[in-house]
Amino acid sequence: MRWENLTVESGGNLPKDAALFDADAVTTRTFDTPEFRGITFHEIRAKSIVNRVPGASRMPFEWTVNPYRGCTHACVYCFARKTHSYLDLDTGLGFDSQIVVKVNAPDLLRRHLGSRRWLGDHIAMGTNVDCYQRAEGRYQLMPGIIAALRDHANPFSILTKGTLILRDLDLLKQAASVTEVGISVSVGFTDHELWRTVEPGTPAPERRLDAVRTLSEHGIDCGVLMAPVIPFLGDDPSQLRATVRAIAASGATSVTPLVLHLRPGAREWFMSWLAHHHPYLVRRYERLYAEGAYAPKWYQRRITRQVHELAEEYGIGPTRAGMPRRIPAPAEPALPEPTQLTLL
Repeated sequence: MRWENLTVESGGNLPKDAALFDADAVTTRTFDTPEFRGITFHEIRAKSIVNRVPGASRMPFEWTVNPYRGCTHACVYCFARKTHSYLDLDTGLGFDSQIVVKVNAPDLLRRHLGSRRWLGDHIAMGTNVDCYQRAEGRYQLMPGIIAALRDHANPFSILTKGTLILRDLDLLKQAASVTEVGISVSVGFTDHELWRTVEPGTPAPERRLDAVRTLSEHGIDCGVLMAPVIPFLGDDPSQLRATVRAIAASGATSVTPLVLHLRPGAREWFMSWLAHHHPYLVRRYERLYAEGAYAPKWYQRRITRQVHELAEEYGIGPTRAGMPRRIPAPAEPALPEPTQLTLL
């Protein structure tokens, strides 16, 4: 494993070629408990924790904090898989089971926020791997991180699929009383069969929406990133409707659709999964993503338009935050005509 390959991103406090941590200061652990069986944790003491987003990035923020590398959520499409190759780790199962833990992240962040050079810019979390993945239940890095941000009244946002965020509800409320706090939960679909295969380590979609509801009930606005919308598996109009309706019912303040993108590292792993589970879709994906990591603009616009229309129908969106949701009762489904089943 090449720890020395990890260097400080531009904007860090150390020289560009300085290692993020000392290779001889890595502690590797395994835990023989059901939730962590088969997972290896590499505990390190990082030298830098606040990272500048590359200028060419599409992200709408400049600074991030990532207390973990690798993610036990094991989403087959995760774009962050490529980052594991920097350590000579496998971007497939290795990404899901070899987790780097920056055990000194809270102390590092507090020191960084107190520096005279820090101007108090917005910090985004959960943008690379999920900071509320299962490992957080053991290492509990986020309470210290949120407390540091609260104490310095530094604006921040969190994107997560993890319901563990509710553990830190009181801290989030305290932070929201002194600075801008943005919370988003990722729910791309409510189809259980799809969830079990593409996001096997995450809480079920309805549990995530329960978290949205709880946050909203405690006065913390929470939006939903409807991501990813997976072509040919999660983009049927009925699926989009069911998902938007569930999001609206949760009390989310907004819904933002994002179509699946397949960057190098993630693309290979996802296509391998697709060939195993849905081989009939491989050629369609090769055509749809022939130009690169992103689906064609026409497809993205179609999904965005459909979701926005549904959001308007169900009364969800930033302009209606805090207003009661008027969710119509689902229509009684019509009985289907008898159909001859076929394997083809």
